[in-house]
Amino acid sequence: MNGKMIGYILCRLMGMEGVLLLLPMAVAILYGEETWAAFFAVAAGLILVSLALGRKKPQNRTIYAKEGLFIVGMAWVLWSACGALPFVISGAIPNFIDAFFEAVSGFTTTGSTVMANVEAMPRGILFWRSFTHWVGGMGVLVFVMAIIPLSDKNSLYLMRAEMPGPTAGKLVPKAMSTAKILYAIYIGMTLVQVVLMMLGGVSLYDSLVYTFGTAGTGGFSIHADSIAHYHSVYIDVVVTVFMILFGINFNLFYLILIGQVVQALKSEELRWYLGIILASIAMIAVNIYSLYGSVAQSVRYSAFQVGSIITTTGYATADFAQWPYFSQTILLLLMVLGACAGSTGGGIKTIRLIILLKSIRREIRRMVHPRSVGLVRAEGKVVEEDTVHGVHVYLITYFVIMFLSVLLVSINGFDLVTTISSVFTCLNNVGPGLGPVVGPMGSFAPLSSLSKIVLSLDMLIGRLEIFPILLLIMPALWRKH
Repeated sequence: MNGKMIGYILCRLMGMEGVLLLLPMAVAILYGEETWAAFFAVAAGLILVSLALGRKKPQNRTIYAKEGLFIVGMAWVLWSACGALPFVISGAIPNFIDAFFEAVSGFTTTGSTVMANVEAMPRGILFWRSFTHWVGGMGVLVFVMAIIPLSDKNSLYLMRAEMPGPTAGKLVPKAMSTAKILYAIYIGMTLVQVVLMMLGGVSLYDSLVYTFGTAGTGGFSIHADSIAHYHSVYIDVVVTVFMILFGINFNLFYLILIGQVVQALKSEELRWYLGIILASIAMIAVNIYSLYGSVAQSVRYSAFQVGSIITTTGYATADFAQWPYFSQTILLLLMVLGACAGSTGGGIKTIRLIILLKSIRREIRRMVHPRSVGLVRAEGKVVEEDTVHGVHVYLITYFVIMFLSVLLVSINGFDLVTTISSVFTCLNNVGPGLGPVVGPMGSFAPLSSLSKIVLSLDMLIGRLEIFPILLLIMPALWRKH
């Protein structure tokens, strides 16, 4: 591997995180909080390391798929470890494993938390944990690619390793230009939501924090009762709509911007995604009608929770752990499914479900007609066999990791619902689980350090879609050939 180029990119990444830490430092100073010193210390250290070790570009700047996967995996681990330091130094989360869990949950846009009393935390700390959602939502490397110049070949390998979905392509010929377009759309949608929330009477600080969580589909809250704190139908609708929007493939937004609206609306994944949302809202609304006694209320709470769970955002306006088991089961399945490829949402992605179902149908046809040559089509195109094979391998690996994680977390001794849902919610980057312990009104603080380490790895594996993290622990990575 090209160790010097890997070191150069990682050092530059650390410097960029140091610069980003200056923003929550400014928020802490604005509100007169002493936590600014913790942000300053970590920011200064990261910037100095970047200047000392990442200033000079290596002569050999070539990286390939293996280097790209390694850089992505290591970058997310390092950003999470360094992002945890302000929590520890400030005393907000004194235990490093707890702080690492919180930082991983932030950057991977999971939203699971160990903070039992968020309202007692300093505003600078809360701003930082929510800001990690926004940075991690589109991707740490995509964010850096939009700012730091890299060759187009190097950029493409990094983008392929980080972008969610079975395939990753470019909107325009240059990968760096694609990164800039994606972030321009991302920033534009973020600003629109901030303005709409402020029009609903929400303060600028609160609007920014909750928009960071919505845009990154993360879900960290600054109130114990999440979005329900505002008791506002208008805010519920705004957040619901934007959660669903941020769960859509950003390539479709680009098509709309260049006037190809019809082509965007023809997206098969989009139709499935919206269809699943509407069907889930309807079924849950009927199931919880007796709890609210009103069609409008049932649809309101059903729509918000469905939008939050399928996009893996994790906000809540109701304690769905108290809903009927039928509704909870639907939400649990939505946790696994997730949003669209190329979005900020987590889960296995809708397009993988489409490919899987169509490949199953093809195999059934082959059993009936052995000589037939069946093709899997998605989005109006023939899906390459390598992609179909990749989906199968991904899903098999996903379930193996899920089973092993459930086994390890079960050592805690919690009930089966808590154990399974905690793994589901972390592996799919959702946030809250089911039950009183890790449910929407609980926290992950009671879990053991072992469970938090396992779940932290699950969050990273889920966000990076398994292989960049697994590659870090594989002996083949460290061989020269």
